[in-house]
Amino acid sequence: MDVRTRILDAALRLLAKGGAQELTQPRICKAAGVRQSHLTYYFPTIHDLVLAVALHTLETIAAEVEKHEPAQRPSSFIDAVAGVSSDKRRVRMMLGLVTAADREPRLKPRMRELIKALRQGLVPVLKAAGVEGTPEQVAFMHSVVVGQAVLQLARDDDGARREARKVFGKAVEFLRRKG
Repeated sequence: MDVRTRILDAALRLLAKGGAQELTQPRICKAAGVRQSHLTYYFPTIHDLVLAVALHTLETIAAEVEKHEPAQRPSSFIDAVAGVSSDKRRVRMMLGLVTAADREPRLKPRMRELIKALRQGLVPVLKAAGVEGTPEQVAFMHSVVVGQAVLQLARDDDGARREARKVFGKAVEFLRRKG
């Protein structure tokens, strides 16, 4: 595993353990087994790291979906999104960032940048699933994913995960039909 990926994985583990407040340079370096110079080489700021973690998640989903034949891509998209939305580490990370930005207004512009980057990353994922990927479609799917992720974290049971899969399926079906 390369250094960048080790850092991203370490950041996810720390987020899962204790939320966004765990993302300090010393903790990340220790968890990843790297020197601080390596961390700042790849991610000069904590914002760069958080953005990279979020985008890494989307890139992984897109690659997974694109491995399948076009006819199977909608279901593989649903599988991938269901997996990510039930990943407590990522959901806690996003909720931690939202809470931090709510408490600290100077973080709002960075949150807007993060949301913009996430939505841009969602376009190829949706296209791979057979959806055009218009701004409205991306905003709709982003809202569906975030909502289901929060509900799964709150309920934390098999029923919530089954419901999320069904909702994602309905959302993709709707977007493919409506365009």
